[in-house]
Amino acid sequence: MTSETTVTDGISGTAGAPAAARNSAGAGARATAAARPTAGALAAQGAAPAVLVVQHEEDAGPGLVGECLVQAGLRLDVVRAWRGEPLPEGLGGHAGLLVLGGSVNCEADEAAPWLPRVRTLVREAVSREVPLLGICLGGQIVAHALGGSVVTRARGPELGAVPLRRLPAAEGDPLLGAVPEGALAAQWHWDEVDRLPPGAVPLLTGDDCPYQAFRVGSAGWGLQFHPEVGAGTVARWAEADHAQVRAEGVDPEAVVTSVREAEAELRTVWGAVSEAWGAVVRAHAVAHRSRA
Repeated sequence: MTSETTVTDGISGTAGAPAAARNSAGAGARATAAARPTAGALAAQGAAPAVLVVQHEEDAGPGLVGECLVQAGLRLDVVRAWRGEPLPEGLGGHAGLLVLGGSVNCEADEAAPWLPRVRTLVREAVSREVPLLGICLGGQIVAHALGGSVVTRARGPELGAVPLRRLPAAEGDPLLGAVPEGALAAQWHWDEVDRLPPGAVPLLTGDDCPYQAFRVGSAGWGLQFHPEVGAGTVARWAEADHAQVRAEGVDPEAVVTSVREAEAELRTVWGAVSEAWGAVVRAHAVAHRSRA
């Protein structure tokens, strides 16, 4: 496990998600910012709260999400699972769990033998109300671990900058409540959740993918899209998956262009969402310390 207090792979950097076959929040965030514990206040109480980050492959880091968490005064404990770095037995000592994207299917335990442990950590986070965020593959793992199901999309991958639609339950959601109708999100996935786990609440949808975001328990979220990336990362995925994307009848260059043209909006909207999740993590850390 590697502790990180700086993140160098921002929205146009190397952070991201899968390659190959596989599978405005601003106003609301500013309104609640004054009530949040500051990074300085947390530091005065002790070490910075830590988020356990599960990274599945090289070009799949925390990106913009990690950047915002570090700026919020949190520490990232990154486990590079594909390198054989071991995951902890439990979430003791961590104020949040962030599960990133990757190219494996969420049930491919032979290809990714760390997945059973990730599912166990997801269930622990929900049962203990530890803030949880799953991105793309991570969101699929959350759904699968809690009793939902994931399938390969029969209609082909969803790629590029895609508009999302709010569902009624998004109103007042601490993470996604201020996401505007029609907000664009970066997509790169061949698999998707086709059935939510019992009790999960759908928050965002799209014209081509029903479950773009959902909430589980009191402080857990699964996202199908990639809030952490921008055009630089998507360009690398398009290069790596060029043949597969072309085989689906999609122009990889057009996909990259769609993300590049939306990059300013992506950073604004999903940066604010990342800050909101960081606030949830910090509030959990403060509450836990007050009970200790």
